[in-house]
Amino acid sequence: MQNLTRMTIAAAVAFAMSIPAVSSLFAAEAAPAAPGSGIALLGKPKKVEISTAHVNAKSAVTMSGADARLQLIVTGEYDAARLVDLTREASLTAAPANIVKIGRDGLVTPLADGKVTITATHEGITGSLEITVDHFASTPDIHFANRITPIFTKYGCNAGGCHGKSGGQNGFRLSLLGFEPQEDFEYLVKEGRGRRLFPASPDNSLLLTKAINAVPHGGGERIKKDSHDYMLLRRWIAQGMPAGDPKAAVVDRIEVFPYHRIMRQGDEQQVSVVAVYTDGSTEDVTHTAQFEANNKDMAEPSESGLVKVFDQTGDVAVMVRYQAKVAVFRATVPLGAPVENLPAPNNFIDQLVFKKLQMLGMPPSEVCDDATFIRRVTLDVTGKLPTEVRSQAFIADKDASKRSKYIDELLDSTAYADFFANKWSSILRNKRRK
Repeated sequence: MQNLTRMTIAAAVAFAMSIPAVSSLFAAEAAPAAPGSGIALLGKPKKVEISTAHVNAKSAVTMSGADARLQLIVTGEYDAARLVDLTREASLTAAPANIVKIGRDGLVTPLADGKVTITATHEGITGSLEITVDHFASTPDIHFANRITPIFTKYGCNAGGCHGKSGGQNGFRLSLLGFEPQEDFEYLVKEGRGRRLFPASPDNSLLLTKAINAVPHGGGERIKKDSHDYMLLRRWIAQGMPAGDPKAAVVDRIEVFPYHRIMRQGDEQQVSVVAVYTDGSTEDVTHTAQFEANNKDMAEPSESGLVKVFDQTGDVAVMVRYQAKVAVFRATVPLGAPVENLPAPNNFIDQLVFKKLQMLGMPPSEVCDDATFIRRVTLDVTGKLPTEVRSQAFIADKDASKRSKYIDELLDSTAYADFFANKWSSILRNKRRK
């Protein structure tokens, strides 16, 4: 383990020695990848496929109940194995008719029980997917923790800046991010003297009138009236606010499709998310999940999971969260510059780094001189500058392996241990107990 740690740090340091400044990356003379200004520029796809996150979950594509939703992903395969999102470009049809309804964004809603084949057509090329709709006419009690709590999380109602903070907001509180749904149920159903929830006239419940801003609400309008989430909340209230079976299956994990795409600048990619429950059942939760990019200057996800990348190049991750489960969609936006004359790899980490540079089209700078190396590596590993005496000795040393030996020397030093102990303590916010 210690050798692997040394190798990882050594490779990271060596990589840092060869990466150019960010400004020089984007100032490269090579032409960048063509911006996604029009799919027509790619010509005719070789293949068109329809998928959902059920593919990752290895389950049949089934929509169960009238509340079910299904987010389709239509992908076109072009030359050089280039994959492009065609969800909003392809023509989508269903046969037989009147079993499902398909929106322009690829969102499928059920109309009746049955099996249906959905076909996507783009530039004369077609792909199809068979799905099953069942239990459309059944109206089971809505499970509070599984179906209602995620709505509060989606719209920020239980966030720390709203009702999720310790004292709540304006007399109403929820557990932070819905981690204690049983407590949330108690707050909603048993507090407020019946004003929050009114089963005899659900539309007059304060929970709904505040959410749509029909009654003045500090958070403004959070939900559109007659939207899917509004109608789900309304039906839960009309059912008498059931808590649901305490032994019901809970979410075991979530799956995202696709989990990675190479995209051009300006491209968009729809993602699909399914929740896999402890009993093996699955549910499409794309439009209830939360999406957040780790670099907002590179990409912006919509509430429905449409990820748009901007004109910066590199890697961006979009965190997808549903209840307490997390998955990640990654997008790679290449610069498109030729990557040649890479230094010889010293280990498998170097190989992975160089492969990534080639994928991104980001050429590394030339290997730095000894004076630059010792300054950078000492700062990176110990947080200090090297002494003048040590620098002069290193520069004068003619040993071909002196850089690797110096890295080992730094990793054996107490300065390295102190620097990284302080760094991780700061990141993890460690503190002494009183």
